[in-house]
Amino acid sequence: MRLRVLSGVAAIGLLVLPCVGYGQIAVSANDGKQVLDDGEQGVPAKPLPDTVSLIDLGASPPKLLGSVAAPTSVIGPPASVAVAPDESIALVTAARKLSPAGPGGQGADDRVSVIALKDGPPRVVATLRAGQGASGVSISPDGKLALVANRAEGTVSIFSISGQAVRPAGSVVIGDAKSAPAEPIFFDNGKRALVSRDGDHKISVLRIDGTTVTVEPKTLAPGLRPYQIDTVGPRRFAVVGNIGGGGKDVDTVSLIDLVSEAFPRVVDIVSVGLTPEGLKMSPDGRFVAVNVNNGSNASHTSPRYAKDGLVQVWRIDEPGKLVKVAEAKTGGWGQGIVWSRDGKTLLVQCMVEQRLDVFGFDGKRLKARGAIAMPAGPAAIRTAEP
Repeated sequence: MRLRVLSGVAAIGLLVLPCVGYGQIAVSANDGKQVLDDGEQGVPAKPLPDTVSLIDLGASPPKLLGSVAAPTSVIGPPASVAVAPDESIALVTAARKLSPAGPGGQGADDRVSVIALKDGPPRVVATLRAGQGASGVSISPDGKLALVANRAEGTVSIFSISGQAVRPAGSVVIGDAKSAPAEPIFFDNGKRALVSRDGDHKISVLRIDGTTVTVEPKTLAPGLRPYQIDTVGPRRFAVVGNIGGGGKDVDTVSLIDLVSEAFPRVVDIVSVGLTPEGLKMSPDGRFVAVNVNNGSNASHTSPRYAKDGLVQVWRIDEPGKLVKVAEAKTGGWGQGIVWSRDGKTLLVQCMVEQRLDVFGFDGKRLKARGAIAMPAGPAAIRTAEP
């Protein structure tokens, strides 16, 4: 199954408009070299370029501004893009690349693209190296540090940030290569971080002092294969999607208390369906939206196949409970998800249909509000985070 190219938008063209002055920018990383054919992931005969697209989330309705060429990958959690707090730059990782050995293959990649979002059209200003399988990336609340989880080698790379200048600052070993660190997130005012490890079902805790990062010996056990992890706003809680047994068993989302004790702890786990690929907390920390594959990435002959994915919204209640609020159908093989600053709009990535679904949320209900066609399969998405 080939994904279609968005007409009217050059896959490798620069934006024709600067992003200065827009209400809120969402940055989507789009994988053109990976498609889904009856439940099997593979490389198409004529791969599209990987791209990074900017969406004006402050517009009503949200609109695509344009795209630039940059390597990325759908392999790994849909957090292979991070946006600086001041929206000055985005960092985009590439976990996989086309194999030079021949058509149809892929191998581990380690590239990190630095994309300038201000002072002119967005553009790649630097290409850096992290570790093999560079996947989830996060930028600290003060915008001075970035962490990249290297899923193919068991490490986290460290980068210092000063304006548009991003420089390597070392790495730290999380586990062996099979631990598969997936995504780091900052909490405790940037003094600590969590790193999900879907290879050995753990979450590591990092301590941060400038560019010095150390690993706590104690870990968390949130569920089977913790994948995308998130915390925003007041950073009272974190949430993590546990992707389980590869679309065979019902999977879970775990709620992590970050502040009531000295060490984070899992306080609630809920069942959400098959494969919670992406999730995102609302800017005020009250809700979490989950992009559930729901069997939409399975073979049509599978008893678990469903045409549609699901987007769910859960409320975070004190002292630490997840309560389901709303659910709606969305596109297939869903990836990342983001909120608008006011918590009233969601963008949901759909790889199969090569689009972003737009939903309104009023605190109780989800309402479909159209879709945005993308130049390649939308694989990860982020905004600047409070």
